[in-house]
Amino acid sequence: MALSFCGNDRGSDAYSVDNGVLDNGCFVDALNLVPHVFLLFITFPILFIGWGSQSSKVQIHHNTWLHFPGHNLRWILTFTLLFVHVCEIAEGIVSNTHMGSNHLHLFMPALMGFIAATTSVVYYHNIETANFPKLLLALFIYWILAFITKMIKLWKFAEANLGVQHLRFCITALLVILYGLLMAVEINVIRVRKYVFFTNPQRVKPPEDLQDLGVRFLQPFVNLLSKATYWWMNPLIIGAHKRPIELKKIGKLPIAMRALTNYMSLKDAYEEQRNTEDPEKSPSIWRSMYRAFGRPILLSSTFRYMADLLGFAGPLCISGIVEHLNRKTTVKTTSETGDMTLGVYFMSSIELLQNTSVLAVLLFLALVLQRTFLQASYYVTIETGINLRGALLAMIYNKILRLSTSNMSMGEMTLGQINNLVAIETNQLMWFLFLCPNLWAMPVQIIMGVILLYYLLGNSALIGAGVILLLAPVQYLIATKLAETQKSTLDYSTDRLKKTTEILKGIKLLKLYAWEKIFCNRVEETREKELTSLKTFALYTSMSIFMNAAIPIAAVLATFVTHAYIEEERLGPAKAFASLALFHILVTPLFLLSTVVRFAVKALVSVQKLGEFLQSDEIGDDSWRNGDLSMPADSGKKYKYPGDTKAINRKGRYRMDNYEQPMRRQLRPSETEDIAVEVNDGFFTWGSCLSTLSDINVRIPSGQLTMIVGQVGCGKSSLLLAMLGEMQTISGKVYWSNKNRYSVAYAGQKSWLLNATVEENITFGSSFNKQRYKAVIDACSLQPDIDLLPFGDQTEIGERGINLSGGQRQRICVARALYQNTNIVFLDDPFSALDIHLSDHLMLEGILKFLQDDKRTVVLVTHKLQYLIHADWIIAMKDGSVLREGTLKDIQTHDVKLYEHWKTLMNRQDQELEKETELESQTTLERKTLRRAFYSREAKNQIDDEDEEEEMEEDDDDNMSTTTSRRSKIPWRMCWRYLSSGGCLMVFLMVSSKLAKHSVMVAIDYWLADWTSSNQRNKSRIDSFANGTNYTENNDPLEHYSYVPVFIILCGSAIVLCLVTSLTVEFLGVAAATKLHHNLLNKIIHAPIRFFDITPLGQILNRFSADTNIIDQHIPPTLESLTRSTLLCLSAIGVIAFVTPTFLIALVPLAVAFYFIQKYFRVASKDLQDLDDSTQLPLLCHFSETAEGLTTIRAFRHEARFKQRMLELTDTNNTAYLFLSAANRWLEVRTDYLGAMIVLTAAVAAIWSSSQSGLVGLGLTYALTVTNYLNWVVRNLADLEVQMAAVKKVNSFLSTESENYEGSMDVSQVPEDWPQHGEIKIQDLCVRYDPMLKPVLKEVNAYINPGQKVGICGRTGSGKSSLSLAFFNMVDVFEGKIVIDGIDICKLPLQTLRSRLSIILQDPVLFSGSIRLNLDPERTCTDDRLWEALEIAQLKNMVKALPGGLDAVVTEGGENFSVGQRQLFCLARAFVRKSSILIMDEATASIDMATENILQKVVMTAFADRTVVTIAHLVSSILEAEQVLVFSAGNLVESGSAANLLAQEDSLFLNLVRKHK
Repeated sequence: MALSFCGNDRGSDAYSVDNGVLDNGCFVDALNLVPHVFLLFITFPILFIGWGSQSSKVQIHHNTWLHFPGHNLRWILTFTLLFVHVCEIAEGIVSNTHMGSNHLHLFMPALMGFIAATTSVVYYHNIETANFPKLLLALFIYWILAFITKMIKLWKFAEANLGVQHLRFCITALLVILYGLLMAVEINVIRVRKYVFFTNPQRVKPPEDLQDLGVRFLQPFVNLLSKATYWWMNPLIIGAHKRPIELKKIGKLPIAMRALTNYMSLKDAYEEQRNTEDPEKSPSIWRSMYRAFGRPILLSSTFRYMADLLGFAGPLCISGIVEHLNRKTTVKTTSETGDMTLGVYFMSSIELLQNTSVLAVLLFLALVLQRTFLQASYYVTIETGINLRGALLAMIYNKILRLSTSNMSMGEMTLGQINNLVAIETNQLMWFLFLCPNLWAMPVQIIMGVILLYYLLGNSALIGAGVILLLAPVQYLIATKLAETQKSTLDYSTDRLKKTTEILKGIKLLKLYAWEKIFCNRVEETREKELTSLKTFALYTSMSIFMNAAIPIAAVLATFVTHAYIEEERLGPAKAFASLALFHILVTPLFLLSTVVRFAVKALVSVQKLGEFLQSDEIGDDSWRNGDLSMPADSGKKYKYPGDTKAINRKGRYRMDNYEQPMRRQLRPSETEDIAVEVNDGFFTWGSCLSTLSDINVRIPSGQLTMIVGQVGCGKSSLLLAMLGEMQTISGKVYWSNKNRYSVAYAGQKSWLLNATVEENITFGSSFNKQRYKAVIDACSLQPDIDLLPFGDQTEIGERGINLSGGQRQRICVARALYQNTNIVFLDDPFSALDIHLSDHLMLEGILKFLQDDKRTVVLVTHKLQYLIHADWIIAMKDGSVLREGTLKDIQTHDVKLYEHWKTLMNRQDQELEKETELESQTTLERKTLRRAFYSREAKNQIDDEDEEEEMEEDDDDNMSTTTSRRSKIPWRMCWRYLSSGGCLMVFLMVSSKLAKHSVMVAIDYWLADWTSSNQRNKSRIDSFANGTNYTENNDPLEHYSYVPVFIILCGSAIVLCLVTSLTVEFLGVAAATKLHHNLLNKIIHAPIRFFDITPLGQILNRFSADTNIIDQHIPPTLESLTRSTLLCLSAIGVIAFVTPTFLIALVPLAVAFYFIQKYFRVASKDLQDLDDSTQLPLLCHFSETAEGLTTIRAFRHEARFKQRMLELTDTNNTAYLFLSAANRWLEVRTDYLGAMIVLTAAVAAIWSSSQSGLVGLGLTYALTVTNYLNWVVRNLADLEVQMAAVKKVNSFLSTESENYEGSMDVSQVPEDWPQHGEIKIQDLCVRYDPMLKPVLKEVNAYINPGQKVGICGRTGSGKSSLSLAFFNMVDVFEGKIVIDGIDICKLPLQTLRSRLSIILQDPVLFSGSIRLNLDPERTCTDDRLWEALEIAQLKNMVKALPGGLDAVVTEGGENFSVGQRQLFCLARAFVRKSSILIMDEATASIDMATENILQKVVMTAFADRTVVTIAHLVSSILEAEQVLVFSAGNLVESGSAANLLAQEDSLFLNLVRKHK
């Protein structure tokens, strides 16, 4: 067939212009080519030249600055234009098939138009990003020309009496409108930017965000196409493969998304509602949320509606394709509908939609659009949700900073509640926003779906829909049950964690007493309860999954079976598969509806809690301290962005000008004002009506040292807080003099540290001054402690860092108060946790020297009366009022009684002081524990580093490719480890039931295809033999009904299999979780003590908390979802390939694309997930630490700084979360487009191959499901990969070596009463902690007689404690032996050895439970024996007084007893076990004199006939010992009786004794 532009039909006058040029249709079409060609000629050179010279741009974000007005409108119009051109091309090609010869002019101009439209948008984009508006003129001319030529064409059509019923007329009219609109857009750009025809064009500057290169989140700034496809994410996601994504890489948030911006808009909306008539009425949070964030939600809902409506195009197109394929195979359609006018064929609109190829293309476009809209809707809601969360967090934080202290202390607002608000309630609201468009989109979707079903199937459709609707409430019920079960599981797991923590903290004691088993069983019991709860959880989860899978099957079954029996008309494949696809669409909203409703209910509760919190009491406004600088929290703008925001953003850091601490001034004006603070007639309260402080009249002299003294609980601390404005004032006034200072340095009684380095805790936001810093550190004698820390003063302390002891924490707090540059310093009992040396040092160096030299006003609350002589002014308090006020002299003369009372107290304190000086001070002890902790940690770090190095060496050369391949590998080994933990039978069951289920599902659909096709065949047979015999008709119904029973059986078995699969997966999960936790617990409890020295407690606890939780609850659903979606996709692809084998050719490129998409996404997603997790923790910590340190923050007046920090943390976390969700959208858009490609190829392949129409329907229905499940495959893979890390971590602990519990002797060979005498021989003993470390004891020989009292001493680190551990075989005895009563202890089973000896440790350890549990967990002793032990330990009377006696409660760590009492309990515990050998490991180091005396007495009397080995901290405690062993550097250097050793002049023992005197 020859090609010619106007066609060469015989006898046509295609080229004649007799009636005038414009009346020749072909000429008009040729005229339409002109503008397109013109545009291509002009733009191509410009584009190529332009791309060469793009380097001359302003330095802003690459090419994202979009600033021409009407930008989005232009993109939308261009896309519409492209779509209309596609229709025009299709119409032209289809019309061409009706002509005698090829008429190129029917579709050639349309094709050129398509190319030109594409070029126009590329050209426009490049000009816009290059900011060269003059070149837009070319486009302007193009639109005008195209508009004119199309107008001519339309006018000619109208003349020829063609109308709306003809498709080409409609298309041309649409094009005229579109070109007109684009012309208008262009004119608008000229009008606004004045770049042509005007003398001075308008200058524009890029928006602030784009000038700031720190902003990397470009979604709001890129063009529409990039917005829809997340094209701008490509560099980030592909780059993640080379090197991990870090916080730097994701940069800052755009201003519009920052927490501050959103907080301001939410706050304004909230405050607007406070009306003047009814100030009591609290503003509605819902309304303020709607006002602040309503618009994006509406936008998102619009997108959602469009996506849902387009979703229905799928089933309708399938129906059309199958229908017309059928018709094509049966009867060829005639071409009577068209018209021949102007020498060419004009078709009607309906005819185009009957063309299967056109329908296939339409189906593809509808899918692409639907998915794009859906992802856009998701993105908008997620962005809004994140913005809302940022705003709410800022609101809550501002409120926390203004909470009244009484609220916190009276327990109306607990820390837990605040943490819940931050961690749970804000997230609930965020999730509700994510799901909220579903609330109104779903009902519409359901109604539309039911209407379409009714249209396809008639009444039987209503039955199917009814099944779905009836089962929806059941799903809701299951969902609520799930939430309840989850709660109870959480309670049990918290309980289990508490018990596990206790075990790990007291592991040394448990091992020494051989009680691991007993306590291990306690945990196992709780775990059993947790597992029962988990099984219920698994059952409900599997029910939910089952319902989800079974409902559509049940609905399809009900519908088609009823249809077979009640409808006259037989079911054809077109309708059958369209309705099948509709059922698939309907299930999703119904399944989600229960979730959405549940979230809506939760959101209501959260809003109520938030409302109550925002309405709770606030602290009074304290304008007294400094009028202009008491910055109320509302004036956010005033101090968050000082000056011009632009200046800040360029610096990249927020400056806070008015927050800078004022400089110290040399001269102080009006020194006559001697009073710094004065309280007149003050009555103050903590919230109840009773006043805590009454009738207070005090004055604090300025520049002097004022001391407040009095008994415990007489209101000393309250007085400080009342002056700080923290208490509620009933009456009276607090005056602060010279208002030049608004900050008070305050060190509270309860020390409060930030999660930051030591240095940051001390400087607390002030500028660093080295001299001053050093002076403060010395004054608080912190240097020795800092030297012990692994990174000196750069070590992180606080919750996430290292735990310091009470004294160390308190000294850091005091140091903070000293370092701050304030005129007034309030110290609330800074000596309480310090020993006497430190107190003296702090008093003299810190308070008297450092503060007084600076002439600072100091107010000191203290119990140490010996310091009163230093005070310039004394306030004595009693029962909440002031007893006396004046100098010590005044009090001595005026109140002799009080003075005498103080004197006696001081004498008593002096005596204690002497005792204390004898004792090795508490501080050295604290430092010792700190040193031990670190010594062992460093060793561990060394080992870790070595491991890592080995790993790295294994991995080839260190080039990029190895790391990337390691990052993109899926941890198959871990998956197998996890599955095998669940048991091979379960794995087999799961795999086989899954495969069976999917095979049956395919069989159902195949059977349906066969059945409906047979109907179709019969129908056509009846039609063609309408006048034939009755034979076919009679045969038909029987054959028709014979399909029904098989269909019912298949559906029934599918439903059963759904149940089986969902149950097997969940219970496989439970089995695996049970086994992994059990093994982990047993491994860890039986690990050698060295393991606990070198593994941080937090790390072990993480395995039991976070990782166990993931294994328990998160892996099973992920696994289920992954297997389901993978099998669905595979079965779909299999079915399509079976229907049309040619599809496999197209599958190859699609599979390659899919492989790369998932590979890149998984790596990036993992990184972003980690970033999200790691940025969330600091945020939550910041909230809780602020709530704890409110008084300190407010006293220092650092609210602004803390708010700033909170905003930064929130923004960082939100950035990570936004990127994570954008990455998810990136993936989904790409997999959705791939899915659409699969549908297109399947449809095209089906149309070209003439297969049975029922099977085509089957193939297409399956292709549609692929689009839904492809992205789930990747998302679940990524999730599973993250979750398998938990299994890996747990697994790494399962490989630790256990202690050798067996021993070489049998238990039966050991005498019952061994050791009966207590004779100990130590022969050539060499001990080390680990084969890799040096020995700590070298060749020690000693002999201890039965019943002898032995003392062991030596300097720190000389190996004393190691010897005590060697008695229990807790360390590696690699040479020599210890023989007790004739048996070498290394041969004994550990359980036997350890249960027959007793030890009292330096740190008293008690477990939560009862006193009985602490003394005798094995329950072997009678009550009398326990009472006897308590009596010996002088505790009997105290325990008797407790409710419950021996069963009285011991709280966690024994906190309800004092340290001394705890140590005495440990003594009683040792006595209960009537062992003939007792070892005391520095047991008296941490207790007071009285308790120590009791201990010494008991040892002398109760243990008179037993062997007692005392490892002494203080040499004085072993001066009575019958034998003394002195160690130095792991060697035994001296032994003999104490008297003999003291007699030797050069003995080390004598040296030690002298040193301690």
